[in-house]
Amino acid sequence: MLLGKSIKTTIFSTVCATIIFTGCSTKSTSGSYIPYYGGSEKKNKTFKPLGDQAIKNSKAMHRATMRPYKVHGKWYYPTLAKVGDVQTGIASWYGPNFHAKLTSNGEMYDMYAMTAAHKTLPMNSMVKVDNLENGKSVVVRINDRGPFITGRIIDLSNKAAHAINMVGKGTANVRVTVLGFNAKIAQTEEEKQETATVGRYYVQVGAFSRLEGAKITKRKFELILEDGYNVIIKSTDLHRVWISGFRSEQEAQDFKEANGLKGALIIAK
Repeated sequence: MLLGKSIKTTIFSTVCATIIFTGCSTKSTSGSYIPYYGGSEKKNKTFKPLGDQAIKNSKAMHRATMRPYKVHGKWYYPTLAKVGDVQTGIASWYGPNFHAKLTSNGEMYDMYAMTAAHKTLPMNSMVKVDNLENGKSVVVRINDRGPFITGRIIDLSNKAAHAINMVGKGTANVRVTVLGFNAKIAQTEEEKQETATVGRYYVQVGAFSRLEGAKITKRKFELILEDGYNVIIKSTDLHRVWISGFRSEQEAQDFKEANGLKGALIIAK
């Protein structure tokens, strides 16, 4: 993804930009996101699992879904995250009312899949959700935006909500922990030690003949990167822009893939 703002505009990316509202617009007649909570699960209707779907993970999708967007008059700003980031708050769930409708990343919502909606995490982030009221936990993939209700931090699929025993109540106090990106769970520290070369890792996101170009790119990334990452300029024959803060080559690779940085270089020091 271009992480918020696209310098190059194409017809394809313009079309993809509409994806960000797709899930919301199909979830109520008013065009607003209104999740389904508890109560009847429409037992008089039959809802079949959609089966295995191809995960939407294109560069264009990531660009579109990481752009700022507005719901109910409020702006939301999708941001990068890192493995281990934690949020606490209220989880809700959505189910039959939205089954087989489009999610924000262009997939079809399957109430029987382990997925969830989050307002700002990158699409295909993998997160662990701990129900702080009963100790149950579940791992889900983010493929939608929401919930847009104050205090609520994640909207689980029907199946995921069942897994942590919160369907009847409708909401639960939870802890959300980022496990990985690009629909992959990051390696544990032990696994990283086995596979990673010792050293510091950087992702090079640009190289410029003029310092001003490097400074513009540096500022762009500084606006959207969370704590733990730094953007630096290395000037030799060219002015190179590096993102630092990666503990292993695999973590840097996951960052590249999650953010559509196909041409970025990974540098070990």
